[in-house]
Amino acid sequence: MDEEEEDDGGGGRAATASPPASARFVRCLYAVGFLDLFGVSMVVPLMNLHIKSLGASHTVAGIIGSLYGIMQLFTSTFVGCWSDIVGRRYSLLACILLSALGYFLLGNSTTVFLFAISRILVGIFKHTLSISKALLSDLVSERDRPLVMGRFNAASGVGFILGPAVGGYLAEFKGGFYQTAFICASIFLLNGGLVWMLPWSEENTSNRNHCQDKETNSFSAKSNHEHHLKSAASRAVTNSSFFQSPWIQVATVLKKIKGIACSNLWDVFLVRFLMSVAILLYYSNFTLALEERFGVKPLFSGYLMSYSSALGVLAGCLLGPITRLYGHNTYRLLLHSSTFTCTLILLYASAPSIWMVILSSTFLAFSTTIGRTCIIDLELTVGGNEASGTLLGVGQSVTSVGRIIAPLLSGIAQEFSPCGPPSLAVGLALVAIVIMNTNKQKYRGHGSVKLKNQ
Repeated sequence: MDEEEEDDGGGGRAATASPPASARFVRCLYAVGFLDLFGVSMVVPLMNLHIKSLGASHTVAGIIGSLYGIMQLFTSTFVGCWSDIVGRRYSLLACILLSALGYFLLGNSTTVFLFAISRILVGIFKHTLSISKALLSDLVSERDRPLVMGRFNAASGVGFILGPAVGGYLAEFKGGFYQTAFICASIFLLNGGLVWMLPWSEENTSNRNHCQDKETNSFSAKSNHEHHLKSAASRAVTNSSFFQSPWIQVATVLKKIKGIACSNLWDVFLVRFLMSVAILLYYSNFTLALEERFGVKPLFSGYLMSYSSALGVLAGCLLGPITRLYGHNTYRLLLHSSTFTCTLILLYASAPSIWMVILSSTFLAFSTTIGRTCIIDLELTVGGNEASGTLLGVGQSVTSVGRIIAPLLSGIAQEFSPCGPPSLAVGLALVAIVIMNTNKQKYRGHGSVKLKNQ
């Protein structure tokens, strides 16, 4: 993440070494990720109780509860691609402020209609973490990216652990839900101020040096020159297109999405889909299955899930040494972590005692955290940084499809056995592992494959 200081006048002064300016930027983004999930996790566990207190039936509550996921499914790709076009600063600020508006409406939701409107608004614009990850990808080298992404996920995970405890405490007071929603909106406004005050001039310098370093290492002289012109044009578009006609922006977004659709990334997204559904199936009936199989109370299941979340934070901090151990070969690390995840879910499904469940949950927290980070890094490596927002948006949409399908598959599998969902998860994970093994030769160069039609 080190960068060099350049002469603004371009007068030919030799570049001198300086402290890693982008490191300050990265640390600020860690704080943004922490505050984001801290605020959201304060209010989300209380929503179901609140909408029922407004008089909604179970069916209506379920439909409104699915609005967020449906909006995320259809907007993730577009917003991510839009951030590639108008730049991270404006897109991130817009998403943060409009999300704050959504949570402010949630804090005023005295009717089911207002509650639904607030969830739709948040579902459309709550892509702050994806854009933050795209910005991190812009800032750091490919070698540092898994480490930085792991730390970002760890910071966000700490917020996710602390938020429900604070929200539960506030809910004990009269009007606690409304207070919690207003605090969440205030946290997003604080995040907006933090993003506005970020050292964006340092980010531009880091981005420029990062592109030049990649050109030096990856291309011949002719390709280097062409890529330099392309990068310069891309930066010019990013700086000015926020003020262009919305129709031009929409046309550019659709062109970028077409480039992704025509690329050779189908297997990466398919692996992401299969592993996402597998992990969602594992958690889908976790509490109920433990109660039916071992007579464990829901309180113990909650403690076990919190324990796993804390271990996931630790795993994010250990990604640096692990990637170095693998020689920064993300594909091989993803293959091994997916195989380990499949084995651990199988161990959970066939566990004869609760202690075997605790053991599998312990190591599963590490393997799933590593796998999530590796699949994102592989998407960005294969697809290229110039479309990082689009790639992360498509990946988020793929995961959203999994969130819609997993409950249906879980319900069908539970008709046969409490172990049905994890058993099905093992089968899906095995398919993902077979796909990765089949395409092993394709990714031997680890990044030599790039998007077509860019």
